[in-house]
Amino acid sequence: MRSKLRTQEYAVAAQQRKIDQAREEWTKLHDTHMEKRKGTDRLELDLAEKEELVAKMRTALNSARTNKEYAAILTRINTIKADNAKIEEGALKLMQEADVLKAEVDQAQQTLQAEEERLQKVKQTSAEEIAKLTTILGELTAKQEQAANRVSPEARYAFQRVAEKYDGEAMAVIEAQGEKPPHTYVCGGCFMGLNAEHRNALQVRDEIRTCDNCGRILYLQEQAEQMPAG
Repeated sequence: MRSKLRTQEYAVAAQQRKIDQAREEWTKLHDTHMEKRKGTDRLELDLAEKEELVAKMRTALNSARTNKEYAAILTRINTIKADNAKIEEGALKLMQEADVLKAEVDQAQQTLQAEEERLQKVKQTSAEEIAKLTTILGELTAKQEQAANRVSPEARYAFQRVAEKYDGEAMAVIEAQGEKPPHTYVCGGCFMGLNAEHRNALQVRDEIRTCDNCGRILYLQEQAEQMPAG
């Protein structure tokens, strides 16, 4: 029962980890996308400044006084235009990469939102299940305390020791294998074979018998069914 409680608590923690991973992925993609956008903006600003410079130099070209001066200005214009072509190519590449990243960012955002919605459902389901299991555990604990008053300190200690090892599942029924005698017997906890001596002893004596393999306290189903309720 306690393991079931922990399972519900782990479910919430596991879903929260999924959200953390989804948020980390979204943040990484978003930051990369923004860097691409900023890079595009810087290139476009650089391109605009150079185009403005070309326009000014064209004006200067018209007022050149000598062929040498005219040739120098023209060479400078052509050099800047060649640089601008490279800048435009780089800006276009960054824009395309930014567009691809934007689609990935949107997808990551949808994934994050879906995981957050699932967390709310998991929390609600787990809260309901935890409340139910807590109630059942309380009832079982009360019954265990009542039963403990009817057994010897030795039996109580043995039960608690095994219960700590197996998360409260301290007892195991002796299961008979085969339709007809002679039956073989197994432990209902670990499903390993048992010596028939365990069953024979419990049929005639009120004593503690434990599985030779897992150590769980053995009992007979017919004896459990004869026990008074509560």
